[in-house]
Amino acid sequence: MKKNYVSNSTESVRMFKSNFMESFSKVHWTTPMIAYFPVVFFFIYKSIFVAHTPALTFIGMFAAGLVSWSLFEYVLHRWIFHYVPKAGWALRLHFIFHGVHHDYPNDVKRLVMPLSVSIPLAVGVYFALRAFMPPVYLFPFYSSFVLGYIFYDTVHYALHHFNFKGEFWKKIKKHHMLHHYSDSSKGFGVSSELWDKVLNSGFPKKK
Repeated sequence: MKKNYVSNSTESVRMFKSNFMESFSKVHWTTPMIAYFPVVFFFIYKSIFVAHTPALTFIGMFAAGLVSWSLFEYVLHRWIFHYVPKAGWALRLHFIFHGVHHDYPNDVKRLVMPLSVSIPLAVGVYFALRAFMPPVYLFPFYSSFVLGYIFYDTVHYALHHFNFKGEFWKKIKKHHMLHHYSDSSKGFGVSSELWDKVLNSGFPKKK
């Protein structure tokens, strides 16, 4: 991504000729909460009343799920969304999945993942985890992993459109804005700077 952005407009270019396909590329920022909070509560219920997960195990796996999401978010953003292919068709996919967000960072309808992307991703992660995790671990882990996703997408929208007063959120917002408007090869954490610090991909502090 050589250029930082095309426009700060709250709308971006049309991506599909088909109105049907175009509708799937736009989503209201509350959609992840509406779609996935029931999933979080369902797996918490399954953990407590079906798997009978012990309290300490629940707390440990719930915490592990949140930390794992933060790493998943970082890996997805740094090595998947920011991988720039050479083939024309692949560049088109790259633009659809992430390039459009860098060209039009404040588009209100293209800031959170559309369900057409997040549902297959959520299902794929669930079945991958189920292959090696028994229910007593899987249910609390997956519930918090999904909660981490909700937090990520909600925070991402807020960073672009909310005016924060607290210093903590101002710092997170500055980190993400530098990624967009200064250097997109740094600052891949969105909801947290944790992994940028661990993997040395953050922005240097001004002296």
